[in-house]
Amino acid sequence: MPISLEATILAIAEKMELPGFGKDGFGNGMDFRREEDLYLKMVANVAFDGKPVPEADGQELEMFEKTRRHLPDTIFDAKRWKKAVGEDEKTWREIVYVLNRGGRYQNYEDGYDGDLVKNKYGTLVNLYSEKAATTKNSITGKKFSGITKHYPISDSQGNEIRLDEYNLHLITHREISMTKSRTASNYWLLSLMPENAILVNKRDADKLGLKEGDEVLVISPTNPKGVWDIGNGVEKKMIGKVKVIQGIRPGVVTFGLGWGHWAYGSKDIVIDDKRIAGDPRREKGVHANAAMLIDPYLKSTLSDLVGGSVSFYDSKVKLVRA
Repeated sequence: MPISLEATILAIAEKMELPGFGKDGFGNGMDFRREEDLYLKMVANVAFDGKPVPEADGQELEMFEKTRRHLPDTIFDAKRWKKAVGEDEKTWREIVYVLNRGGRYQNYEDGYDGDLVKNKYGTLVNLYSEKAATTKNSITGKKFSGITKHYPISDSQGNEIRLDEYNLHLITHREISMTKSRTASNYWLLSLMPENAILVNKRDADKLGLKEGDEVLVISPTNPKGVWDIGNGVEKKMIGKVKVIQGIRPGVVTFGLGWGHWAYGSKDIVIDDKRIAGDPRREKGVHANAAMLIDPYLKSTLSDLVGGSVSFYDSKVKLVRA
């Protein structure tokens, strides 16, 4: 098996001889040794919930196997998968029906009761958080609000940050074929989209005189040079190509994460006097996180002081033709 989190947990559990794992972990003849031993049963729960889904027909079964024919037997084996759910033909066909569709979905017209959604949340929603209201900001000594409030873009001391001359909010997004940092080494994925772009609304592009494919430098108040300081005397400019779209709010620009590496095999490195050639495909595109605003007190990126996460959404930038 690939050494995933699940595989590691299962291996440790078997080594420790914990009950409910290994041979007959799910009962007589139902082992729990592999990921599919659990996950396929979870898909079965989805298929059986309420009114069971239809059974996949012969054409769907054939498609299900053909779309996985590139996988080694250690990953996908139809007989082993079928055994993981008890080898009942009806159950197996219902599972295939769900997997072929990536889930189970309700018809649109069945989702509403008049103007209201039919599938109500039905769980408590806290409009007041006592835990937040009784906790103090460790920097200012003031208590946090226990209710929702609107705050201007502020530093960790509560001082508003004015960014009037920087007129574009910078955010990030994920492309479906690229993860946050590691898939630049997967060339079959990289070939789908060799480099990312800076997405700009048509209205903003017209104001700035930008068109599709133009290269721009991303600058901000705390990074007016628009560079990554790599720390070894090398700087990498945050230059990306413009992609003009209607599907983003005016005043907001974004870039897909995962491109624009300066290491990760993109440059030559020397290990034990042996040069390992870099691959320039891995450095294509732009990574503009270094344009995110720096807190003048903490000297790090702006942050959500309650949750502790980085507030990327508070950063404003300019796009300068490169």
